Amino acid sequence: MSISVLGSGAFGTALAISLAGNGPVTLWARNAVKAQAMQDSRRNGTRLPGVALPDNLSVTADIAEACDSRVLLLAVPMQTLRRALQEHKDHLAGKTLVACCKGIELDTGLGPIAVIQEVLPQAAAALLTGPSFAADIARGLPTALTLACGEADRGKELQEQLTTANLRLYRTTDTIGAEIGGALKNVMAIACGAVIGAGLGDSARAALMTRGYAEMQRMALACGAKAETLAGLSGFGDLALTCSSDLSRNYRLGLSIGRGEEFDSSITVEGAATARAVAEQSRRMNLDMPVTITVTNLLDQRLTIGEAAAHLLKRPLKEE
Repeated sequence: MSISVLGSGAFGTALAISLAGNGPVTLWARNAVKAQAMQDSRRNGTRLPGVALPDNLSVTADIAEACDSRVLLLAVPMQTLRRALQEHKDHLAGKTLVACCKGIELDTGLGPIAVIQEVLPQAAAALLTGPSFAADIARGLPTALTLACGEADRGKELQEQLTTANLRLYRTTDTIGAEIGGALKNVMAIACGAVIGAGLGDSARAALMTRGYAEMQRMALACGAKAETLAGLSGFGDLALTCSSDLSRNYRLGLSIGRGEEFDSSITVEGAATARAVAEQSRRMNLDMPVTITVTNLLDQRLTIGEAAAHLLKRPLKEE
């Protein structure tokens, strides 16, 4: 069965490269000039330099051609997912849509599967998430991900179709847990980056990761997710990777905050919008989310890193 990947950024290109090991893949790029350049050079030189595109991977800017496949992977940023779905609604209707983004929509508080279901209720929706860097996937390095789909049989079918020589997929029907784990780990990565950037040490980072994980579980359980989902790849696994590597854009944003440096505004950082969305949602749900709230205060420059650390350390003592 043919598969298409919509979105030619680093992650979308990497997924297309890996999936091409199973058969023909179409990669859609919004920009026609970029699509032709990739097709001709067999490279994505701006986003994934040094990696060749397989011969059976074709690049196109024709959305109708890309959507000729039954299974479509949506490798677009969370905050632009709704717009992409609405823009190409006629081509996407009735397809199996696998979101490959992590985050919470700022205006609605919805995760990627919920956004797909709202815009295209006739489409089958799933989510591919977990600890992964595009460069690792593209170079054939072993990576394990979570495939979340509310329909168990469809999830099993997708698991078989999307598993490759270097991508091992584990499936779950707990879409809420997978969405929240993938979204909130980015917020925690910003916090951990800020701690390391400010020179507060690895012990402080470990504490933040642990308490951040508690927040992830708190919100997920309140929304009806399963605790074991957060203990898996889409929660704990992604948290461990994203909070400890400067390959993570969210972690790098945190580093810049901790160091008092400017951050390149052209770089998409999902955790910034997610932090603001989750902070608002936690207020409505009356949930205690101190790390998330602190991250929003850092992002909006209401606190310095020193004030943020002092604030967290002075919280009331309690049982773990």
